[in-house]
Amino acid sequence: MTVLRIGVSSGAPLKTRRSAASAAVSLVTPTPADPSGEPAWLNTILKGDCVAALEKLPAKSVDLVFADPPYNLQLGGDLHRPDQSKVDACDDHWDQFESFEAYDAFTRAWLMAVKRVLKKDGSIWVIGSYHNIFRVGAILQDLGFWILNDIVWLKSNPMPNFRGKRFTNAHETMIWATPSREAKYTFNYEALKTFNDDLQMRSDWQLPLCTGSERLKDASGQKVHPTQKPESLLYRVLTASSKPGDIVLDPFFGTGTTGAVAKRLGRNYVGVEREEAYIEAARKRIDAIEAGSGASLDMQKGKRAEPRIPFGSLLEAGLLAPGTELTCPKGKHLAVVRADGSLVSGDHSGSIHKVGALVQGAEACNGWTFWHINDNGARNPVDELRKLLRSRLAE
Repeated sequence: MTVLRIGVSSGAPLKTRRSAASAAVSLVTPTPADPSGEPAWLNTILKGDCVAALEKLPAKSVDLVFADPPYNLQLGGDLHRPDQSKVDACDDHWDQFESFEAYDAFTRAWLMAVKRVLKKDGSIWVIGSYHNIFRVGAILQDLGFWILNDIVWLKSNPMPNFRGKRFTNAHETMIWATPSREAKYTFNYEALKTFNDDLQMRSDWQLPLCTGSERLKDASGQKVHPTQKPESLLYRVLTASSKPGDIVLDPFFGTGTTGAVAKRLGRNYVGVEREEAYIEAARKRIDAIEAGSGASLDMQKGKRAEPRIPFGSLLEAGLLAPGTELTCPKGKHLAVVRADGSLVSGDHSGSIHKVGALVQGAEACNGWTFWHINDNGARNPVDELRKLLRSRLAE
């Protein structure tokens, strides 16, 4: 795995490191030309400030963005459990901002950089807590993004509120949005419904925090990253809003959960991260994963996603012949197929849908399911022939 290094010193003052100033890029290890023609930055981690790094990516080059930006938690002092042990809270320097105004400026800068590289029909997910998500949402709208949903991640194992001064904070919020209202974004509705036992997927997802063997630890047994997201969360996000082969960008890569899940699901990724320790952990984690490929990555699709098969194609394929008689399910109405793919039934003629509606005195009709063909004494809808032709074309 190659890491591209963006020239912003990790020891620079906080305000400088969060600026949008342009920076030089160099390869940590040289990347040979890819004979497949894939860009050198694909499936790599860019090291440095996210705004400067994203300037190096081509415009409209990524299909999906998952962003887990600093939450600006505004923690005041250490937090202890009732037994006086210290809680390992997120108090890292990258989550500290001088003011709300500074955080808003940072948010606007990285969102503008993301919007430049996001394809017009792509989408973005941003996760946050009550500390920041409302400010992020407002800035998203100010920049012209169109919000599709807010998803509530209900933590099945949340950290208790040890001080007893507030409700247990048991959820985080994700905003799903497109670059504009007109975007023709990916939403794998049928796949998610199948995933959810044939029930429509809701906007409240109950998933556990990242624990156990999934939680990355350093040599001393400490958590490598304080807010590592569970792979189950990214699995659902990528399943919902991307396709195999898509490019997924994570501008706050951390320990690489997005890259790990992307590789497993046959997606490409590009990450941006500033901290060397996180990059090293992410690299090892992703390198150990076997990339998904082949038919196992196919997704359930609705009828709208299937190729259109005109009724006349059944004649061209020899599945029907001019003069074939079709009937309604009960055999009450009869129609004859003509060479141009139209039907005639008494004084009525036209498409399978039009004639089906006319013989019933209805405003509309799905001719594919209304008209049946006699198959050795059994009546089968002509839609079965359409399915057969689709399978032939797929082969």
